[in-house]
Amino acid sequence: MTAMKKLKLITDDPWLEPYRDAIEGRYAYALRREAELTGGGRQTLAAFASGYMYFGLHRTPEGWVLREWAPNATAVYLTGTFNGWQKSETFRLSPHANGHWEITLPADALHHEDLYKLRMEWHGGCGERIPAWCRRVVQDAHTGIFSAQVWAPHEPYAFTQNTFRPDTSPLLIYECHIGMATQEERTGTYEEFRTHVLPRIVDDGYNAIQIMAIQEHPYYGSFGYHVSSFFAASSRFGTPDELKRLVDDAHRMGVAVIMDIVHSHAVKNEVEGLGRFDGTPYQYFHAGDRREHHQWDSLCFDYGKHEVLHFLLSNCKFWLEEYRFDGFRFDGVTSMLYLSHGMGESFTNYNDYYNGRQDGDAIAYLTLANKLIHDVNPHAVTIAEEVSGMPGLAVRFDDGGYGFDYRMAMNIPDFWIRTLKGSKDEEWLPSDIWRETTNRRADEKTVSYAESHDQALVGDKTLIFRMIDADMYWHMQVNDPHIAVDRGIALHKMIRLVTATTINGGYLNFMGNEFGHPEWIDFPREGNGWSYRYARRQWHLVDNTNLKYRYLGDFDRAMLSLLRSVKNFQSLPLQKICTHDADQVLAYTRGDLLFVFNFNPRRSFTGYGLPVPAGRYRVALNTDEPRFGGFGLTDDTQTFPTHHEPLHENETKEWLRLYLPARTATVFKHL
Repeated sequence: MTAMKKLKLITDDPWLEPYRDAIEGRYAYALRREAELTGGGRQTLAAFASGYMYFGLHRTPEGWVLREWAPNATAVYLTGTFNGWQKSETFRLSPHANGHWEITLPADALHHEDLYKLRMEWHGGCGERIPAWCRRVVQDAHTGIFSAQVWAPHEPYAFTQNTFRPDTSPLLIYECHIGMATQEERTGTYEEFRTHVLPRIVDDGYNAIQIMAIQEHPYYGSFGYHVSSFFAASSRFGTPDELKRLVDDAHRMGVAVIMDIVHSHAVKNEVEGLGRFDGTPYQYFHAGDRREHHQWDSLCFDYGKHEVLHFLLSNCKFWLEEYRFDGFRFDGVTSMLYLSHGMGESFTNYNDYYNGRQDGDAIAYLTLANKLIHDVNPHAVTIAEEVSGMPGLAVRFDDGGYGFDYRMAMNIPDFWIRTLKGSKDEEWLPSDIWRETTNRRADEKTVSYAESHDQALVGDKTLIFRMIDADMYWHMQVNDPHIAVDRGIALHKMIRLVTATTINGGYLNFMGNEFGHPEWIDFPREGNGWSYRYARRQWHLVDNTNLKYRYLGDFDRAMLSLLRSVKNFQSLPLQKICTHDADQVLAYTRGDLLFVFNFNPRRSFTGYGLPVPAGRYRVALNTDEPRFGGFGLTDDTQTFPTHHEPLHENETKEWLRLYLPARTATVFKHL
């Protein structure tokens, strides 16, 4: 056997050499699984991942065909509004090899918007089931019962944008949730988002949206994490055609659409979900102790099964081709990587990543999913939501990685929360801020963010609310000076600026946080009286010119404009100028831009010296501008020349002498 070439993942990081066997074994196993799935290369992985074209309900030239995989079933019947929900031999599916069941029906047997389910029978029991491969599920407004629905409009939506490619220079992501995007206390819709929210996003300067909770989920309050029907776009937001129109419109406006995809677990429901689809608890999931994810109250897929890989890989391809999503944020990757789901693990050194407690089948699935996605769409974007720091996640498969394009920089929001909770303003250290915002593997791109939806879910608060709290209710008028509000607004801008300008891949913001949306996120549930009060976005706050929220929204827009003005900003080298902890001053350069932060809450500095490249500098962005709610303490119309001054004996440097007001940040352009 020919020896495997040394993988680039290892050559780029010599500290991985002791774990070469584990890394090469993982890589070889993924190749072996691919060969098994594709018949040794007789078909492509993309051809293999086409199960949605075979399974599920399809209209044919002769009528209809429905197919499902249920190996434990002894009989399967189709029931619905078309036959009074009765078990009938006319609608009995026929068994085929490998646990497949099929029924063909004449054209007039089913009609657009008919409701249907499967009556599944097995030795010792039976039950109603929503087909695993169905593409639309609706809930009865009165009974709360979920049913599959025939979706076959006379004129299905036809996409108009056929050559769209995401802009990743840099990738600026607006994380959003369709249902909570409305200002009213109810569930928002795809159409409302398309017409009212999407234009805001474009105007703000984001070039991608990351939509949460698209896959159908029975409990709205799960934020879409407890998926029941993996091929169905949630009907609580509208129709499949309306979602397609949203994606198409986003592409027309230059915005990529990334979908939050949940393949790390599934809801436990049996009628609505896959819990005991064919009567067995282990059809799609692990048997025994590994079946349940006890912390998440959900079920864990068995990625070692050929049929499960077929289901999940087909699911990836389906969303790419049917709805033209531009990629995925894979949720819960840490839970997939480790047999412990990452619970109780320390992840302090490389031994923790290669200690034999990893799930090799899940790792192979993630690797093949990335390979498939980029085979189907070479311009697709994949992002790993992963907290352990597993090396190689965002390294190309051919180089020995898992194939993700980006990984979430989950340490950064944790750092900001920890700092706000545990440190006085006088204790904020620029060296800590620099280390946390730039702490990443050199060979992997990350998506940096100050806060996502996670930081504001019930039990926590947005950063702005943590800083200002109840004073937001009374002192956000523009003519109402208030020390706590002034502090919160100043730090909100500085936190975002340092987070966004130290990226090496992309930047993410959750819907509304760009203008300091108050309070927290809490979906309707029994514990809050099924209230929508905290499951919406109050756009009127930023639209009201008499409120200070507009200052934050305007700053966010200006900040993104600055990032987009520099081609491939994320790839420019970061050069630290200083981290003066005693003064709380941080400065660094990126291309022709100089970033200077004074986190000191009390001290302003006059003539503060920074060693920089020679020339003249002008202000490109200043957090203290009055239009951003600042005090306008500097003259930003002038240019600033460097001065040739001795650094110490036998050496001189060019110095920039600046006035740095307390708790402000300024971006200078080198002319």
